[in-house]
Amino acid sequence: MLFRSMPRATHPMKNSRHHRHLSLFSLLLGLCLWAGTSHAAEPHEYLLSNGMKVLLVEVPKAPVATVQVWYKVGSRNEVMGRAGLSHMLEHMMFKGTAKYPKGSFSRIIRKNGGVDNAFTSQDFTAYFENLSADRVELALEMEADRMQGLILDNGEFQTEREVVKEERRLRTEDDPQGALVEALFAQAYLSHPYHWPVIGWFADLDAMSLDDLQRHYDTYYSPNNATLIVVGDIKADTLLPTIKHLFEPIPKGPSPKATLAVEPEQRGERRFLLKREAQVPFVMLGFRVPNYSSDDSYALDILESILSHGKSSRLYQSLVYDQKNSLAVGAEYSLMQTDPSLFYFYALVNPGAKVDAVEDALYREITRLQNEPPTELELQRAKNQVEAAHVFEQDSNFRHAMLLGQSESIGAGWRRVDQFLERIRAVTAKDIQRVAKQYLNPDNRTVGILIPQPPKAAEPQPTAAHAGKP
Repeated sequence: MLFRSMPRATHPMKNSRHHRHLSLFSLLLGLCLWAGTSHAAEPHEYLLSNGMKVLLVEVPKAPVATVQVWYKVGSRNEVMGRAGLSHMLEHMMFKGTAKYPKGSFSRIIRKNGGVDNAFTSQDFTAYFENLSADRVELALEMEADRMQGLILDNGEFQTEREVVKEERRLRTEDDPQGALVEALFAQAYLSHPYHWPVIGWFADLDAMSLDDLQRHYDTYYSPNNATLIVVGDIKADTLLPTIKHLFEPIPKGPSPKATLAVEPEQRGERRFLLKREAQVPFVMLGFRVPNYSSDDSYALDILESILSHGKSSRLYQSLVYDQKNSLAVGAEYSLMQTDPSLFYFYALVNPGAKVDAVEDALYREITRLQNEPPTELELQRAKNQVEAAHVFEQDSNFRHAMLLGQSESIGAGWRRVDQFLERIRAVTAKDIQRVAKQYLNPDNRTVGILIPQPPKAAEPQPTAAHAGKP
């Protein structure tokens, strides 16, 4: 499974941050929740002797818990010619060990009333089980087992390779807008491994070998490259001895080599056309921007909210309501990435509207922010949306663990989660204007346009006589 919050693994209009599109009631409820609980329960942090970090969060409100194991490996850790290796290994992690043969892992979790899955992104791979709190030790034991005991079988690999290729067909080959997202990242990143898709390209999937998977597993699936997170109705001091018993016998692995690739500064607009079977054109603009390590990232986060969150946002009001040249429009930015990422805009062109007019309309909204800061009311509304969404995320065991795991895996550290609201509140209208000027400029822009093509004529089916039948 591809991680939903990574833009190039998702449909651009199936925005993983749709949870921010809150009704007024939800927004007020979220703010009320925040007012009463300014801080979620703080994790108990431990470091095992083999280097594995453990975060345990006690949430006694319901007898449930989530168990998550995060590995610091994603598509950014791959090399040219082997794109998709991390995602393929994620699939193979469910193929069994000596103790838990093929098919038994998920079956046992379901039998115990839980659900399990995994996801791969540009920056990390994670596995999780959501289940009753009294079944946490079962999930821990099974995760410890496959951290060291995965059996990679060539027959299973050949079968699973076809599954992943079909997944690619559905997400990209048969989805013209998904194909444009993939192409946009490939054009925006020429040197950095954010260039290739998380799911990989067909040629790379075909070239991949079992030895590639084994090396990837041996290199990255070690306790010193992992973070274990448990959030729910647990007692940290009671659970820790069990965790030590299960995970500390796993030997520390070699420290993976750091990914040192740095994308050179872009010095001029990049533009491309993509021709695919589609009904209407699709426009995307991508701008290279900093990640969490820059204070500007928080202003960019609020900027995204002002532009695209909800039907009252600037982009929706302008392009969908007023000009009526777009069926859907929005922007996407994630500050929670290991390396500097993309701030991108998208617009699904209304039938009969001109692509140039839609692109120009997007530029006008950018210029508007560059020339004049947002109003205080507009700024506060955007902050409220972001804050309420953050509160709701921490009110869920699963989402809270996700925030912690993502922060740890990209190098930010889990304390960054607690600092988020403070940094968001500090953003000013002048900050919004400044980052819009600094980063959303033509020389830093990559433009992709989907040009619809008519469906291919169906191949004529042979008659009975032509098929050699009597």
